[in-house]
Amino acid sequence: MTKTNQLLAICTISIVFAALSIASAQVYTSVDFPGAVATTLNGGPNPEGTNIGSYTDTLGVTHGFVLKKGVFTSFDPPGSTATTPNWISPQGVIVGSFLDSSGASHGFILSGGQYTTVDFPGAAGTALTSLNPSGQMSGESCTVASCSSGATHSFVVSKTGVFTGFDPPGATSSAAVTVIASGAVFGSYTDSGGVGHGYLLYHGTYTTIDFPGATFTFVGAGNPERECVGLYTDAAGVNHAFLLSNGVFTSFDFPGDIFTDASGINPGGIIVGIYVDSAGFVHGFIRTP
Repeated sequence: MTKTNQLLAICTISIVFAALSIASAQVYTSVDFPGAVATTLNGGPNPEGTNIGSYTDTLGVTHGFVLKKGVFTSFDPPGSTATTPNWISPQGVIVGSFLDSSGASHGFILSGGQYTTVDFPGAAGTALTSLNPSGQMSGESCTVASCSSGATHSFVVSKTGVFTGFDPPGATSSAAVTVIASGAVFGSYTDSGGVGHGYLLYHGTYTTIDFPGATFTFVGAGNPERECVGLYTDAAGVNHAFLLSNGVFTSFDFPGDIFTDASGINPGGIIVGIYVDSAGFVHGFIRTP
């Protein structure tokens, strides 16, 4: 069985025979951009250990950053008023989204110091969320220019620039968050009742991903190693991060936090994300197996 088929099988089995564990001792590292009022980590790190994320400065402006060997480097596409990098490839290519001066969201690619803007044809707004080794990218097209409200729709775009939009059956809104080498897509969607679910799309077949007993599930990222991570809301209304690996859901929280969201996982199982401390401040985190 190929890794892709294992991925599909595991995610399918996890829905039918969902097992649940509590995270054992892991190493958690808090990450804060120097001088920032809020920091997030997204979609990584890449296998070389480089992280990407966003930080908000004291003026309330959000910028992208790269964290490599302990050194932070800030960046913004030209004309950006807010930057959200979502993915970094092994080669260091970054994809994400930015807001222009009018508040409209656009996808961007940063490669070799050069920026390329990517927009879903006819959409009011666009965000890119991942890039696979064959050059496919995933993302969401938005009905509201800022992508901060309104319905969104999943898409993938080929290396040659062909866009394919889609939504899981019954979805009123969706977003593709990761496309892996096989073309399988992880994402999340909202149903007609307003409930959030994760999904896996592989060879035209959708598999729904729901954390057991949760009232809301959001898949934030996946990797080629049959794993996905995200956020779920329990019956008491509390939000936690989760890992789905080998058919087992694992709930975890950054120690001492009041909110944890896992937004990225690399092939080695290193997880990154966002947590809110007891004082209400937002930080990035790295969870090492």
